[in-house]
Amino acid sequence: MAKTYRLGAVRKMINRLVAGRVRKGKFDKRTYLLTTLGRKSGLERTTPVTLVTEGEDRYLVAPFGIVGWVYNVRDAGVAELSQGGTVEEITLTELDAAAAAPILKKYVQQVSVVRRYFDADQDAPVEEFEAEAAAHPVFKIST
Repeated sequence: MAKTYRLGAVRKMINRLVAGRVRKGKFDKRTYLLTTLGRKSGLERTTPVTLVTEGEDRYLVAPFGIVGWVYNVRDAGVAELSQGGTVEEITLTELDAAAAAPILKKYVQQVSVVRRYFDADQDAPVEEFEAEAAAHPVFKIST
């Protein structure tokens, strides 16, 4: 059974450390800072995210489930991605389960730290990842 994500003190500290390195452009090139506007507060919310690329297309995956940034993206449909000194305004479109499944599988294969939050194993057939899509939304990024 997949582990349930909880944003505790350790994860907050790790996110701050990763965010600092991403801001300086000194982290994994797939990792960005996602900034959304809080749907209730209207305040900016920033969190590190790792993107998946498939050809020229880029995708944002919610590996820890339906967390705050997912609600904010669903509400607004837009956000910012930043890395180093570059900031990019993006539009996000949520994929249906069938389209999300191969992206989720690739994500789990590439980002080992999130595997425990998925029921499907990295080598599982793509159909098992289709069942994961409701719990782990995937968004296509457009600029």
